[in-house]
Amino acid sequence: MHNSEAKPLRRPVVIAMPGNEQLANELATLLSLERGAATVRRFPDAESYVRIESPVDARAALIVCTLDRPDDKLVPLLLLAAALREAGARSVGLVAPYLPYMRQDQRFRPGETISAHHVGTWISQCVDWLVTVDPHLHRITDLSQVYSVPSRVVHAAGSVAQWIQAHVRDALLVGPDEESAQWVGAVAQDAHAPFVVLSKTRRGDRDVEVSLPGIERWRSHTPVLVDDIVSTARTMIETVGHLRRAGLAAPVCVAIHPVFAQTAFEDLRAAGAGEIVSCDTIRHPSNRIPLATAIAASLRTLLPERTARIGRRARIP
Repeated sequence: MHNSEAKPLRRPVVIAMPGNEQLANELATLLSLERGAATVRRFPDAESYVRIESPVDARAALIVCTLDRPDDKLVPLLLLAAALREAGARSVGLVAPYLPYMRQDQRFRPGETISAHHVGTWISQCVDWLVTVDPHLHRITDLSQVYSVPSRVVHAAGSVAQWIQAHVRDALLVGPDEESAQWVGAVAQDAHAPFVVLSKTRRGDRDVEVSLPGIERWRSHTPVLVDDIVSTARTMIETVGHLRRAGLAAPVCVAIHPVFAQTAFEDLRAAGAGEIVSCDTIRHPSNRIPLATAIAASLRTLLPERTARIGRRARIP
């Protein structure tokens, strides 16, 4: 077929799972995508019902669904991806700013299952590609070890650094332990701010001394704690206590993924934290740092230029 006879490529369509409408709308605007519609609800017996309400035939489709509290979301997500394929979608991608089940990345005790691998397999079987934000990688060093589809990782460090530069005077980035040095150092570099890492000396199971090197020179600065996932907030709470006892100002606490299980947010505030802010990977009243632009930049490597070459089970080089 001559180029003059080729059909124009139709715009990709973006579908939001319930609660993800804001990010879906922002991505549609930033990338000139068509905003699609779907019904996702529960029957009275708590089983999921899914229906595609927009034309998706021969089009690339992407689902926006952050996956905190994942057990309530995974089944409707899998059904929505299946419904898109059955409606004729050329490909189905997933934008999941928060990716769950990454902590159980090995068998710690006999009889346990490595849930990271199983959830990765389920999602890989229903989508063609995945975009996420700063997944919790520990013993798993790359998403390709658990996801068999192409993936893009959006890093929040630049957006966090911009917020710190705009809202925190004389910021001092603080890492709660040696493991945090690389992450905190990256944010500090982007924010053009100094950073320190707390030093821990363990004398016994319950006897741990925490110190901040050169504490005197930092008392005029505003401490900023940054962590990737804040669930129980215990690490931040302990670090806030150490800093306050050392005579520093109430620290600003920044969460990339504000899980804030149960009373964690209130507990962190009660511990003496100053402002508590988060990226909008999970909806929470603390959201102050938007990531839609960063996510859109990553999606540009997938859509729309390569859409014509992405089919079911396609692989993106």
